[in-house]
Amino acid sequence: MARTALKNKQQSQLQAFLRAKAAGQKSKFPTRVYNRCQLCGRRHGYMRFFGICRICFRELASNGDVPGVTKSSW
Repeated sequence: MARTALKNKQQSQLQAFLRAKAAGQKSKFPTRVYNRCQLCGRRHGYMRFFGICRICFRELASNGDVPGVTKSSW
């Protein structure tokens, strides 16, 4: 419950930030906008290219749900 509330709060803040940026206004505190995992809401270990955290990425990659990602071996 708490994570979903944080995800919703952050998403609304991000939308407001992007609207203000498109209108040419400068945000008062631009560092308050941060990325969250789309699946679990985790802030740390976020992979920007995939939009998810490292833990969710590992689970999805091991299940084969992320196309083009294979387990490395050498």
